[in-house]
Amino acid sequence: MANKARSSEALKVVARCRPMSRKEEAAGHERILDMDVKLGQVTLRNPRAAPGELPKTFTFDAVYDASSKQADLYDETVRPLIDSVLQGFNGTIFAYGQTGTGKTYTMQGAWGEPEKRGIIPMSFEHIFTHISRSQNQQYLVRASYLEIYQEEIRDLLAKDQSKKLELKENPETGVYIKDLSSFVTKNVKEIEHVMNLGSQTRSVGSTNMNEYSSRSHAIFLITVECSETGLDGEEHIRVGKLNLVDLAGSERQSKMGAHGERPKEASKINLSLSALGNVISALVDGRSTHIPYRDSKLTRLLQDSLGGNAKTIMVATLGPASHSYDESLSTLRFANRAKNIKNKPRVNEDPKDTLLREFQEEIVRLKAQLERRGMLGKKRRRSSRRKKATDGESATENDAEDDNEDGLEKNMENYLKEQKERLEEEKAAIQDDHSLVSEEKQKLLEEKEKMIEDLRKEQEATELLATKYKAMESKLLIGGRNIMDHTNEQQKMLELKRQEIAEQKRREREMQQEMLLRDEETMELRETYTSLQQEVEIKTKKLKKLYAKLQAVKAEIQDQHDEYIRVRQDLEEAQNEQTRELKLK
Repeated sequence: MANKARSSEALKVVARCRPMSRKEEAAGHERILDMDVKLGQVTLRNPRAAPGELPKTFTFDAVYDASSKQADLYDETVRPLIDSVLQGFNGTIFAYGQTGTGKTYTMQGAWGEPEKRGIIPMSFEHIFTHISRSQNQQYLVRASYLEIYQEEIRDLLAKDQSKKLELKENPETGVYIKDLSSFVTKNVKEIEHVMNLGSQTRSVGSTNMNEYSSRSHAIFLITVECSETGLDGEEHIRVGKLNLVDLAGSERQSKMGAHGERPKEASKINLSLSALGNVISALVDGRSTHIPYRDSKLTRLLQDSLGGNAKTIMVATLGPASHSYDESLSTLRFANRAKNIKNKPRVNEDPKDTLLREFQEEIVRLKAQLERRGMLGKKRRRSSRRKKATDGESATENDAEDDNEDGLEKNMENYLKEQKERLEEEKAAIQDDHSLVSEEKQKLLEEKEKMIEDLRKEQEATELLATKYKAMESKLLIGGRNIMDHTNEQQKMLELKRQEIAEQKRREREMQQEMLLRDEETMELRETYTSLQQEVEIKTKKLKKLYAKLQAVKAEIQDQHDEYIRVRQDLEEAQNEQTRELKLK
């Protein structure tokens, strides 16, 4: 497997805040989150803060406030990653946050409303639009859908939902799931149908935090295989894999207010998210020789996305209300650590196990069989004669292919009809021939009947072969066929403009962040004092500022300690619950 190496690239982290809910407003909760979209900063104020305590500020690649649209997030952050997947890179997008902060809304959105469609449906549109606009390329798109529920992997598209799947590792392709079903899709409608089928069987439940809370981690996997002729005249295949991950929410047992299976589910969710946090800490630490990917199924599956060969985006979703302070702080710290992870993305070129190559070989084999039966050859000869007679020119390659596809069945029917009519005429001629002896006539009639029966069997076999050929060929998507009209050209220009605007915003944000850092560094160098008194005043202000920073760091250490105690208590509760269950059993 040939891979084009790339330099390391940091994991891209963006933060998104949902609006205040009616329930929160009715309960009188105050807003404690401020988003500076231009600077890419999130400021979190502690509602229980001591007088003089500074709010906590975190900086990310981009931030989206409550008024942000789904399209803004997609165009600025996600679109470049989907373009990379179409070029043969592996890509992962995952939403992380507390229950009820809008992870599923960000990933899936409201499918029926164009403005509220999330990352997943917009990426479907993006992939198939790109394929339709490409030239001289063949594509194969397939989709799989799975969930990790209570540390068990389930195939959401399988008929038998009770079957638990196993994780395996391949030295060439990495971690994969054995026996995971995969569906070849030809358009947006088909891939949406696959997604909807899987979503119906996904585990959801009601808690105090969210009426329709995701109780499992769900991963929708899209594999895009692309074949094109290289400069060496050989066919080259690139394979891009896109993992769209909707994580279950992190939550405190005390806030859930759930009974029965819910606390057990929550403990499993929190354990896997804790394992994810440990992996991120180990990757960022730099001193760790061991990365604990094997601690949970989730981290095993995301191994390539965290410190591996994929391009990764993390969307940290936040709640703005004061009662979510602890969870928001935990999410922001988690995201802040994650942005220091470095991946080494590379193009997956000419892997051995591509389905596209298998399809191409099968199509060639079926085509050869049909040609041996005389179906494709006859059709081509007839169509070329007809073309020459009308305009004296040969048909273009695409016209010949379309004509061949559309006329294959018709030509086969005509050929078999002619043969049947000829045999029926011969049969009638034998019956009318009075010179033949009755025994001889009967023998000839039986022969003709046998020939008619053989012809019927031949017809059935050819029909089956032609159907299989057409089905295989229809699964391969040919770029640039009947799509490059005026409307699509305008749409393409509009998308390019949107990309330019998004890129401009990103550059402006980076420049402002850099200027802010430089201003702090060069402040001392630029300062001059007119008197000793002024120097004392300015230095006193600086000292106060530094003291406030010191207090903030001390408070941060205390917060971290408190967070550690809370997590430990949650884990102890979960352990006690499981011990009780074990004793009961």
